[in-house]
Amino acid sequence: MLAVHMQLTILATFFEISHTVVSMCGVGILIFFVALWAARDDIAQARGLDKVVALSNLCFAAPLAVFGALHLAAAKALATMVPSYMPWPLFWAYFFGFALLAASLSIATKILVRWSGLLFGIAMFCFVAMMDIPGALQNPGDRFGWILAIRELAFGAGAWLLAAGAMSGKMTGAVSGAITKSTIGPTTNPATGQVKTTFLTIGRVVVGITAIFYGVEFFLHPQGVPALPLQKMMPDWIPAHLLINFLTGAILVVSGAAILLAKKTRLAATYLGAWIVLLVIVIYGPILISALANPSTEIKIEGINYFFDTLLFAGVILALASATPPTD
Repeated sequence: MLAVHMQLTILATFFEISHTVVSMCGVGILIFFVALWAARDDIAQARGLDKVVALSNLCFAAPLAVFGALHLAAAKALATMVPSYMPWPLFWAYFFGFALLAASLSIATKILVRWSGLLFGIAMFCFVAMMDIPGALQNPGDRFGWILAIRELAFGAGAWLLAAGAMSGKMTGAVSGAITKSTIGPTTNPATGQVKTTFLTIGRVVVGITAIFYGVEFFLHPQGVPALPLQKMMPDWIPAHLLINFLTGAILVVSGAAILLAKKTRLAATYLGAWIVLLVIVIYGPILISALANPSTEIKIEGINYFFDTLLFAGVILALASATPPTD
Protein backbone atom coordinates (compact mmCIF):
# COMPACT_ATOMS: atom_id res chain seq x y z
CA MET A 1 0.00 0.00 0.00
CA LEU A 2 2.88 2.35 0.78
CA ALA A 3 4.46 1.68 -2.64
CA VAL A 4 1.14 2.32 -4.42
CA HIS A 5 0.69 5.56 -2.47
CA MET A 6 4.18 6.73 -3.44
CA GLN A 7 3.56 5.93 -7.11
CA LEU A 8 0.27 7.82 -7.08
CA THR A 9 1.99 10.78 -5.41
CA ILE A 10 4.71 10.81 -8.07
CA LEU A 11 2.13 10.65 -10.87
CA ALA A 12 0.08 13.43 -9.30
CA THR A 13 3.19 15.59 -8.97
CA PHE A 14 4.08 14.94 -12.61
CA PHE A 15 0.68 15.94 -13.92
CA GLU A 16 0.69 19.06 -11.77
CA ILE A 17 3.83 20.30 -13.57
CA SER A 18 3.15 22.85 -16.26
CA HIS A 19 3.02 21.45 -19.79
CA THR A 20 5.47 24.22 -20.72
CA VAL A 21 8.06 22.86 -18.30
CA VAL A 22 7.48 19.27 -19.44
CA SER A 23 7.79 20.15 -23.12
CA MET A 24 10.96 22.23 -22.58
CA CYS A 25 12.69 19.49 -20.58
CA GLY A 26 11.48 16.67 -22.82
CA VAL A 27 12.63 18.26 -26.09
CA GLY A 28 15.92 19.36 -24.54
CA ILE A 29 16.73 15.84 -23.33
CA LEU A 30 15.77 14.33 -26.69
CA ILE A 31 17.98 16.70 -28.71
CA PHE A 32 20.80 16.23 -26.18
CA PHE A 33 20.96 12.51 -26.90
CA VAL A 34 20.54 13.00 -30.66
CA ALA A 35 23.46 15.44 -30.70
CA LEU A 36 25.54 13.19 -28.43
CA TRP A 37 25.01 10.27 -30.81
CA ALA A 38 25.92 12.39 -33.84
CA ALA A 39 29.13 13.58 -32.12
CA ARG A 40 30.22 10.15 -30.85
CA ASP A 41 32.97 9.68 -33.48
CA ASP A 42 34.36 13.20 -33.01
CA ILE A 43 34.45 12.72 -29.24
CA ALA A 44 36.18 9.35 -29.56
CA GLN A 45 38.85 10.72 -31.90
CA ALA A 46 39.51 13.93 -29.96
CA ARG A 47 42.21 14.24 -27.34
CA GLY A 48 42.29 16.30 -24.15
CA LEU A 49 40.07 19.36 -24.10
CA ASP A 50 39.28 18.84 -27.79
CA LYS A 51 36.67 16.39 -26.50
CA VAL A 52 34.85 19.40 -25.06
CA VAL A 53 35.19 21.23 -28.39
CA ALA A 54 33.52 18.25 -30.05
CA LEU A 55 30.41 19.07 -27.99
CA SER A 56 29.93 22.48 -29.65
CA ASN A 57 26.92 21.37 -31.72
CA LEU A 58 25.35 19.68 -28.69
CA CYS A 59 25.78 22.79 -26.52
CA PHE A 60 24.13 24.86 -29.26
CA ALA A 61 21.35 22.51 -30.34
CA ALA A 62 19.86 21.56 -26.95
CA PRO A 63 19.14 25.17 -25.88
CA LEU A 64 17.53 25.98 -29.23
CA ALA A 65 15.20 23.00 -28.80
CA VAL A 66 14.28 24.13 -25.28
CA PHE A 67 13.57 27.69 -26.38
CA GLY A 68 11.64 26.44 -29.40
CA ALA A 69 9.39 24.40 -27.11
CA LEU A 70 8.93 27.48 -24.92
CA HIS A 71 7.80 29.53 -27.92
CA LEU A 72 5.22 26.93 -28.90
CA ALA A 73 3.93 26.31 -25.36
CA ALA A 74 3.77 29.98 -24.36
CA ALA A 75 3.18 31.59 -27.75
CA LYS A 76 0.48 33.98 -26.56
CA ALA A 77 2.68 35.39 -23.81
CA LEU A 78 5.72 35.71 -26.08
CA ALA A 79 3.66 37.33 -28.84
CA THR A 80 3.46 40.45 -26.67
CA MET A 81 7.22 40.92 -27.18
CA VAL A 82 6.85 41.25 -30.96
CA PRO A 83 7.33 44.93 -32.01
CA SER A 84 4.04 46.76 -32.49
CA TYR A 85 4.80 47.59 -36.12
CA MET A 86 5.01 43.87 -36.99
CA PRO A 87 1.70 42.32 -38.13
CA TRP A 88 0.41 38.96 -36.84
CA PRO A 89 2.45 38.78 -33.59
CA LEU A 90 1.05 35.35 -32.66
CA PHE A 91 2.10 33.98 -36.05
CA TRP A 92 5.68 35.12 -35.51
CA ALA A 93 5.79 33.54 -32.05
CA TYR A 94 4.74 30.16 -33.47
CA PHE A 95 6.88 30.57 -36.59
CA PHE A 96 10.04 31.23 -34.59
CA GLY A 97 9.24 28.32 -32.29
CA PHE A 98 9.12 25.88 -35.21
CA ALA A 99 12.19 27.54 -36.74
CA LEU A 100 14.15 27.01 -33.52
CA LEU A 101 13.18 23.34 -33.40
CA ALA A 102 14.20 22.87 -37.06
CA ALA A 103 17.53 24.63 -36.51
CA SER A 104 18.12 22.58 -33.37
CA LEU A 105 17.57 19.29 -35.19
CA SER A 106 19.81 20.40 -38.06
CA ILE A 107 22.66 21.42 -35.75
CA ALA A 108 22.30 18.32 -33.56
CA THR A 109 22.48 15.95 -36.53
CA LYS A 110 25.06 18.11 -38.39
CA ILE A 111 22.82 18.16 -41.47
CA LEU A 112 22.69 21.40 -43.50
CA VAL A 113 24.32 23.30 -40.64
CA ARG A 114 25.65 25.94 -43.01
CA TRP A 115 22.06 26.93 -43.78
CA SER A 116 20.54 26.55 -40.30
CA GLY A 117 23.48 28.44 -38.76
CA LEU A 118 23.26 31.18 -41.39
CA LEU A 119 19.50 31.67 -40.96
CA PHE A 120 19.52 31.53 -37.15
CA GLY A 121 22.35 34.06 -37.10
CA ILE A 122 20.37 36.42 -39.35
CA ALA A 123 17.32 36.02 -37.08
CA MET A 124 19.34 36.91 -33.97
CA PHE A 125 20.89 39.95 -35.64
CA CYS A 126 17.38 41.09 -36.60
CA PHE A 127 16.24 40.69 -32.99
CA VAL A 128 19.18 42.78 -31.80
CA ALA A 129 18.36 45.55 -34.30
CA MET A 130 14.58 45.46 -33.84
CA MET A 131 14.17 44.81 -30.10
CA ASP A 132 17.35 44.64 -28.02
CA ILE A 133 19.11 47.85 -29.06
CA PRO A 134 15.89 49.96 -29.05
CA GLY A 135 15.07 48.53 -25.62
CA ALA A 136 18.55 49.31 -24.30
CA LEU A 137 18.42 52.85 -25.71
CA GLN A 138 15.13 53.54 -23.90
CA ASN A 139 16.99 53.14 -20.62
CA PRO A 140 20.72 53.47 -21.40
CA GLY A 141 21.65 53.48 -17.72
CA ASP A 142 20.35 49.94 -17.24
CA ARG A 143 23.35 47.67 -17.75
CA PHE A 144 21.18 44.57 -18.17
CA GLY A 145 19.68 45.92 -21.39
CA TRP A 146 23.14 46.09 -22.95
CA ILE A 147 24.14 42.74 -21.47
CA LEU A 148 21.13 41.08 -23.15
CA ALA A 149 21.76 42.86 -26.46
CA ILE A 150 25.39 41.68 -26.53
CA ARG A 151 24.29 38.17 -25.53
CA GLU A 152 21.87 37.96 -28.49
CA LEU A 153 24.59 39.33 -30.76
CA ALA A 154 26.96 36.61 -29.54
CA PHE A 155 24.33 33.93 -30.16
CA GLY A 156 23.96 35.11 -33.75
CA ALA A 157 27.74 35.20 -34.24
CA GLY A 158 27.99 31.69 -32.78
CA ALA A 159 25.48 30.42 -35.33
CA TRP A 160 27.59 31.87 -38.13
CA LEU A 161 30.64 30.18 -36.61
CA LEU A 162 28.79 26.86 -36.77
CA ALA A 163 28.00 27.57 -40.41
CA ALA A 164 31.67 28.39 -41.04
CA GLY A 165 32.74 25.14 -39.39
CA ALA A 166 30.39 23.23 -41.71
CA MET A 167 31.92 24.80 -44.82
CA SER A 168 34.70 22.66 -46.24
CA GLY A 169 35.64 25.29 -48.79
CA LYS A 170 35.90 22.58 -51.43
CA MET A 171 33.77 20.94 -54.08
CA THR A 172 34.24 17.35 -55.13
CA GLY A 173 35.04 16.61 -58.73
CA ALA A 174 31.59 15.12 -59.25
CA VAL A 175 29.86 18.29 -58.07
CA SER A 176 32.11 20.63 -60.01
CA GLY A 177 31.71 18.35 -63.03
CA ALA A 178 28.06 19.33 -63.21
CA ILE A 179 29.32 22.80 -64.08
CA THR A 180 32.68 22.20 -65.76
CA LYS A 181 32.03 18.70 -67.14
CA SER A 182 35.25 17.65 -65.44
CA THR A 183 35.94 15.04 -62.79
CA ILE A 184 39.57 15.67 -62.10
CA GLY A 185 39.35 15.67 -58.32
CA PRO A 186 38.64 18.19 -55.55
CA THR A 187 38.87 21.87 -56.36
CA THR A 188 38.78 24.84 -54.09
CA ASN A 189 35.65 26.99 -54.10
CA PRO A 190 36.91 30.59 -53.63
CA ALA A 191 33.44 31.97 -52.85
CA THR A 192 32.84 29.44 -50.08
CA GLY A 193 36.29 30.06 -48.65
CA GLN A 194 35.68 33.81 -48.60
CA VAL A 195 32.31 33.40 -46.86
CA LYS A 196 33.87 31.09 -44.28
CA THR A 197 36.67 33.58 -43.59
CA THR A 198 34.12 36.40 -43.21
CA PHE A 199 31.99 34.37 -40.78
CA LEU A 200 35.08 33.41 -38.78
CA THR A 201 36.23 37.02 -38.54
CA ILE A 202 32.81 38.34 -37.49
CA GLY A 203 32.37 35.54 -34.97
CA ARG A 204 35.85 35.99 -33.51
CA VAL A 205 35.44 39.75 -33.06
CA VAL A 206 31.96 39.48 -31.50
CA VAL A 207 32.98 36.67 -29.14
CA GLY A 208 36.14 38.52 -28.11
CA ILE A 209 34.27 41.76 -27.34
CA THR A 210 31.52 39.86 -25.50
CA ALA A 211 34.01 37.98 -23.34
CA ILE A 212 35.90 41.14 -22.37
CA PHE A 213 32.67 43.06 -21.62
CA TYR A 214 31.27 40.26 -19.48
CA GLY A 215 34.59 39.79 -17.70
CA VAL A 216 34.69 43.45 -16.70
CA GLU A 217 31.07 43.17 -15.51
CA PHE A 218 32.06 40.37 -13.12
CA PHE A 219 34.79 42.52 -11.58
CA LEU A 220 32.32 45.38 -11.11
CA HIS A 221 29.36 43.25 -9.98
CA PRO A 222 30.63 39.92 -8.56
CA GLN A 223 27.42 38.96 -6.74
CA GLY A 224 25.54 37.41 -9.67
CA VAL A 225 25.70 33.94 -11.17
CA PRO A 226 28.85 33.33 -13.27
CA ALA A 227 29.43 33.13 -17.06
CA LEU A 228 26.54 35.45 -18.02
CA PRO A 229 26.28 38.58 -15.80
CA LEU A 230 22.49 38.52 -15.52
CA GLN A 231 20.15 39.61 -12.73
CA LYS A 232 20.04 36.33 -10.80
CA MET A 233 22.17 36.36 -7.66
CA MET A 234 24.41 33.47 -6.67
CA PRO A 235 22.53 31.19 -4.24
CA ASP A 236 23.77 31.30 -0.64
CA TRP A 237 24.43 27.57 -0.57
CA ILE A 238 27.14 27.88 -3.24
CA PRO A 239 30.49 28.58 -1.50
CA ALA A 240 33.21 31.03 -2.55
CA HIS A 241 30.95 33.37 -4.54
CA LEU A 242 33.51 36.11 -5.04
CA LEU A 243 36.33 33.70 -5.87
CA ILE A 244 34.28 31.98 -8.59
CA ASN A 245 33.18 35.25 -10.18
CA PHE A 246 36.56 36.97 -10.01
CA LEU A 247 38.19 33.89 -11.53
CA THR A 248 35.49 33.76 -14.23
CA GLY A 249 36.00 37.46 -14.93
CA ALA A 250 39.76 37.01 -15.28
CA ILE A 251 39.36 34.04 -17.65
CA LEU A 252 36.82 35.97 -19.73
CA VAL A 253 39.03 39.07 -20.04
CA VAL A 254 42.26 37.20 -20.83
CA SER A 255 40.61 34.79 -23.27
CA GLY A 256 38.57 37.57 -24.86
CA ALA A 257 41.66 39.68 -25.44
CA ALA A 258 43.48 36.75 -27.06
CA ILE A 259 40.47 36.00 -29.26
CA LEU A 260 39.97 39.63 -30.27
CA LEU A 261 43.67 40.03 -31.15
CA ALA A 262 43.68 36.66 -32.98
CA LYS A 263 46.48 35.36 -30.73
CA LYS A 264 46.05 31.63 -30.03
CA THR A 265 42.36 31.94 -30.81
CA ARG A 266 41.58 28.23 -30.76
CA LEU A 267 43.46 27.64 -27.52
CA ALA A 268 41.82 30.59 -25.77
CA ALA A 269 38.33 29.62 -26.98
CA THR A 270 38.89 26.01 -25.94
CA TYR A 271 39.87 26.90 -22.37
CA LEU A 272 37.12 29.50 -22.04
CA GLY A 273 34.47 27.18 -23.44
CA ALA A 274 35.58 24.33 -21.20
CA TRP A 275 35.41 26.62 -18.14
CA ILE A 276 31.86 27.71 -18.95
CA VAL A 277 30.76 24.10 -19.53
CA LEU A 278 32.20 23.31 -16.09
CA LEU A 279 30.21 26.20 -14.59
CA VAL A 280 27.05 24.91 -16.27
CA ILE A 281 27.54 21.51 -14.66
CA VAL A 282 28.75 22.60 -11.21
CA ILE A 283 26.78 25.83 -10.67
CA TYR A 284 23.79 25.87 -13.01
CA GLY A 285 23.07 22.15 -12.67
CA PRO A 286 22.23 22.38 -8.96
CA ILE A 287 20.35 25.66 -9.60
CA LEU A 288 18.25 23.86 -12.24
CA ILE A 289 17.51 20.94 -9.91
CA SER A 290 16.55 23.33 -7.13
CA ALA A 291 14.26 25.26 -9.49
CA LEU A 292 12.54 22.11 -10.78
CA ALA A 293 11.88 21.05 -7.19
CA ASN A 294 10.10 24.35 -6.52
CA PRO A 295 6.29 24.23 -6.88
CA SER A 296 6.25 27.53 -8.79
CA THR A 297 6.09 27.16 -12.58
CA GLU A 298 7.75 30.55 -13.07
CA ILE A 299 10.74 29.51 -10.98
CA LYS A 300 10.99 26.23 -12.91
CA ILE A 301 11.04 28.06 -16.24
CA GLU A 302 13.55 30.58 -14.91
CA GLY A 303 15.90 27.78 -13.80
CA ILE A 304 15.62 26.08 -17.19
CA ASN A 305 16.27 29.36 -19.02
CA TYR A 306 19.37 30.19 -16.98
CA PHE A 307 20.81 26.71 -17.46
CA PHE A 308 20.32 26.59 -21.22
CA ASP A 309 21.20 30.26 -21.79
CA THR A 310 24.61 29.61 -20.26
CA LEU A 311 24.99 26.32 -22.15
CA LEU A 312 24.25 28.18 -25.40
CA PHE A 313 26.93 30.75 -24.54
CA ALA A 314 29.36 27.87 -24.04
CA GLY A 315 28.26 26.52 -27.43
CA VAL A 316 29.08 29.88 -29.05
CA ILE A 317 32.63 29.84 -27.71
CA LEU A 318 33.18 26.17 -28.53
CA ALA A 319 31.88 26.85 -32.05
CA LEU A 320 34.69 29.39 -32.44
CA ALA A 321 37.24 26.83 -31.24
CA SER A 322 35.81 24.20 -33.59
CA ALA A 323 35.76 26.49 -36.64
CA THR A 324 39.28 27.85 -36.06
CA PRO A 325 41.99 25.80 -37.83
CA PRO A 326 43.96 23.54 -35.46
CA THR A 327 47.20 25.11 -36.70
CA ASP A 328 46.19 28.44 -35.13
